[in-house]
Amino acid sequence: MTAAINFPGFSPVALDLGFFQVRWYALAYIGGLLLAWWYLNRMLADKWWPGGPPVSKKEAEDLVFWGMLGVVLGGRLGYVLFYKPAEYLAHPLEILKVWQGGMSFHGGLVGVTLVIILYALAKKRSMFSIGDLAGCAVPIGLGLGRVANFVNGELYGRTTDVPWAVIFPHGGPIGRHPSQLYEALLEGLILFVVLRLLFTRTDLRFRPGALCGCFWIGYGLSRITVEFFREPDDFLGFLWMGASMGQLLSIPMVLFGVWLIARSRKTLPASAQPA
Repeated sequence: MTAAINFPGFSPVALDLGFFQVRWYALAYIGGLLLAWWYLNRMLADKWWPGGPPVSKKEAEDLVFWGMLGVVLGGRLGYVLFYKPAEYLAHPLEILKVWQGGMSFHGGLVGVTLVIILYALAKKRSMFSIGDLAGCAVPIGLGLGRVANFVNGELYGRTTDVPWAVIFPHGGPIGRHPSQLYEALLEGLILFVVLRLLFTRTDLRFRPGALCGCFWIGYGLSRITVEFFREPDDFLGFLWMGASMGQLLSIPMVLFGVWLIARSRKTLPASAQPA
């Protein structure tokens, strides 16, 4: 077998003051939040919207704040419901201990989606247009989060003898796929670049729901692909027909994304044609 790379001696704690610790995963959340806010402001520039942007910059700021709450609450509840329902039902107070880890992207996505729907109804805005903006910005946080997973040495891949295999501290003495970095590349960088090009080089931003649909499809396919290299959760293993929980939860995402794009073909507003 090819010699594997020993995991660098990263600490999950970025700053330790004794009475208070700052973890890399928390910094990834904060960094993703700030960068998403900055990027949303850039997307709302007048040059991209001849008929005016779908939301104001103040509304985008509010959405980032409420969206963050949706990510945390939805991510935690999704993890509880999708992965360990019996364990947390037996000890419900454990649900509140978010600092111990245990977040689900799919749960966080549901939380953000509910925030978008409720905000759009309250402000009388298009939930599909807001979803487009959110979908373009989300890969920033996804990429940072996956890098933080790698730094933490968690959610590692299956055993392999590829030259870039990594021996993780809790993964035994055999080299494994650094699947966290695969996800950071696919769900983060590549998906961000693709959506950026679709936003700036095509008229999809004038078709409410189209870019959001591209995000749902892009993430779903990326997650399904990476799950072939990622070690399944030891308390779940492989499920229906050998698929992992991540794959099963991503299939509906792809189908929903296809529906969003199909729907958007019929909803191009006449007043929002590109200049």
